[in-house]
Amino acid sequence: MKVVTLCGSMKFFREMQDIAVELETKYGYCALTPIGSAKKDMDSAAIEKLSKAHYKKIDIADAVYVVNIGGYIGESVREELRYAQAHNKEIIFHETK
Repeated sequence: MKVVTLCGSMKFFREMQDIAVELETKYGYCALTPIGSAKKDMDSAAIEKLSKAHYKKIDIADAVYVVNIGGYIGESVREELRYAQAHNKEIIFHETK
């Protein structure tokens, strides 16, 4: 079973949840998703803990699955991609255009 960590803008949070379900039910992947829909209500220490947890998800994954709806990849996701590449993770893009 392939383990994938979803990376994408929090503006696509709901879509990422739907994509995770599809990846698990259609492809048999184990999909690790970011937690961040309530970040606006968190202090900087909590946000830092979420970030560290997300990078740990990348560490334990076989691949990162980039949710790039409409081709959008923000700076945080670009940093996550650089990290994943430096750790020899497979990169899978939701949209290939």
